[in-house]
Amino acid sequence: MSTIPEEKPPAETAYTQTHKDWANKFFRDHFQAAVDVELWTIPFYMSAMYSIKDKNSEAYQLIRTVINQEMLHLQCAANIANAFGLSPTITAPKYEKNKIPHLNLQWNPSEATQPYEDHDFSIGPLDLTRVNAMCLVELPETETPPLKLLVETLINQYSSIGTLYTALRHITAILKQRIKGGVRQVDSFSAFYRNMPNMVVSESGELGFDQVGLLINLITDQGEGDFKIVPDIEHVFQNTADDGEPSIDHFEKFNQIKNDVLPKIFAVTDPSNYSPAQKLLEDNLITQFSRLTDLLESLFKGENPENFFPIMASVGAAIRNCWEHGVTPKYS
Repeated sequence: MSTIPEEKPPAETAYTQTHKDWANKFFRDHFQAAVDVELWTIPFYMSAMYSIKDKNSEAYQLIRTVINQEMLHLQCAANIANAFGLSPTITAPKYEKNKIPHLNLQWNPSEATQPYEDHDFSIGPLDLTRVNAMCLVELPETETPPLKLLVETLINQYSSIGTLYTALRHITAILKQRIKGGVRQVDSFSAFYRNMPNMVVSESGELGFDQVGLLINLITDQGEGDFKIVPDIEHVFQNTADDGEPSIDHFEKFNQIKNDVLPKIFAVTDPSNYSPAQKLLEDNLITQFSRLTDLLESLFKGENPENFFPIMASVGAAIRNCWEHGVTPKYS
């Protein structure tokens, strides 16, 4: 029988009025930021994966498992936000060479980021610069930051996604009496995680806080991680259905790809030289992804869009179609 890791949210911290003021002022920003970064990873990773010619390659399969978990993380972040009364906004992410939303990687020790310094966060094929970028997205905390530092950190200046979630743990602990169970909760992944007791926040107050903590633990144990000595994913958070290496977290999976021979990828055309047919493929993907973001927002607002999964599949097909015809995917 699986054991559930002890709660990571700092329930015993003696919070001051300054901490409470910070949580009350910025809780909406932090919940939305968590949704933003989880959504941001999905097209970035999907673009890299579908650029690989051989779908049976190890790199393709490793990225596929990470994408599935990123969709789970997006669901978890949205469920937590809804439990606190915030329906998150879903909009097409923006991609720039040196930028991840809400993060400033320069705050990390140079020895942690130096192996990945040749990176590119813009949409592109699975080359070394994108693999390095993927590793940086999943870069674990080098240490758990003190609360004082978190309170003084601007929402767009966190050193890692793990640090953002550390701040979110404190905010949920301070505001746990606001938690209301069963509010616009989504569960699309239970069949893949048979060891998880719950994928939603079904309880209010203290019991709901325990469920929120479990979802944050799942996110940061699988990827975007906390500082931890043992990199393996806890048994309770492992995929039980379709992951060939369920105990390996995202950072380790991407480093496996980095340290191996990169697979063959599709050649691309300079966008300034696109033919009318290529431009049509680019526009079709933008349209399909816009439909997907609209459906995601509806889903997390408690609606039940019937065509969500067909549209999700159509986005993947559109990305693949772009690469096969020399078009770099574009989402907005």
